Amino acid sequence: MSGLKNDSYDIVVGIPSFNNRSTIKHVVEIASKGLKEYFPKMRSCIVNSDGGSSDGTEGSFYSANSMGLDLLSFKYTGISGKGSAMRSILRLASRLDARAVVFLDSDLRSVEPFWIERLAGPIIDLDASYVAPYYIRHKYDGTITNSICYPLTTSLYGRKVRQPIGGDFGVGREMIDYYMSVPEETWNSDISRFGIDIWMTTSAINEASGKIYQAALGSKIHDVKDPGKQLGNMFKEVVGTLFDLMEKYHRKWEAVSGYETAPVYGDVVGGEAEPLQVDLANMMGKCYDGVRTRLDFSESVLGGEITRKLSTFSKENAMVTDDLWVEVVYRISSAYRRRELRNKLIELLVPVYFARVADFVTRTLEMDQEEAERETERLLERFVNTKEELRKIWEKNTR
Repeated sequence: MSGLKNDSYDIVVGIPSFNNRSTIKHVVEIASKGLKEYFPKMRSCIVNSDGGSSDGTEGSFYSANSMGLDLLSFKYTGISGKGSAMRSILRLASRLDARAVVFLDSDLRSVEPFWIERLAGPIIDLDASYVAPYYIRHKYDGTITNSICYPLTTSLYGRKVRQPIGGDFGVGREMIDYYMSVPEETWNSDISRFGIDIWMTTSAINEASGKIYQAALGSKIHDVKDPGKQLGNMFKEVVGTLFDLMEKYHRKWEAVSGYETAPVYGDVVGGEAEPLQVDLANMMGKCYDGVRTRLDFSESVLGGEITRKLSTFSKENAMVTDDLWVEVVYRISSAYRRRELRNKLIELLVPVYFARVADFVTRTLEMDQEEAERETERLLERFVNTKEELRKIWEKNTR
């Protein structure tokens, strides 16, 4: 069955994709089971917004057993990237007058039917505006989240959301309308690429009148990536968007102290995280090469003391402590308002991020998941407790 038979639907499950033939069928079938089991009286459909896959993703999508639910696959238009795919789904959901959109990554192997209830339930039953995922992940999976997005977003906006860029979200009508109301030029940026998740979460924290929940989903098993080999471009797009939003919402975050945890919906599910190997030598080598060619620029932005610390790195020893990492993030995020420097600032931050991850990996090699999580929480508290330093640096760069 293909095509949408109704003019309106209560729940739209949206799956962005690009060359995901081997996994998307499974995601569709599990989503169908979840919709049938938990929302049997709701009008529901599953849509795939594809980036021009050449591996037969669309055929795999339509071959899934949807249990009678309507399926629609289409190729999105606009800037190539995940954000454009998700925007197309939101636009369709708006036209269909949907009460909730559930986004699922197309490479998921751990998705379960109850995920649909956890992501849509707070919206349908509790009038939530937004639902972020709450996963169990390997201690080295999600290093962009753990190093900067999670601790900095919590510190800035006072809302503790563990996975602000998790990929699987529930979006209520209020936020569907908001995302569709932003000017067209807003989409001509990294939010049309990998910046979409942090933009959606940060916007919800600052714009939603309804509650924000976290959905207990258990383990996330997907196509994991080595930070030093596969996450450089993603880091630039995600963190560039995060810093851009700091300027937009600076009046709000300047007034925030402390934080509260967004409530978790559903019992926390146990599970085993998928193993992930990290190439430490590669990360430290990339840090050394990336920093040593930018020392003059580093001194102009980060100052002499921090630059001297960075200049002592070697290919065999390039690691950044929590304290140094927080200082660097504060200075670069504050300078990011200078649009002519943005590319150079992010290009400097990427190798420092590699060194920050190298330090974390080295310290936690013998730690289990729970112990490593405590290290991430310590970094969060460091951001929270030194927020006044950020305010001072921000104010100084405003003059």
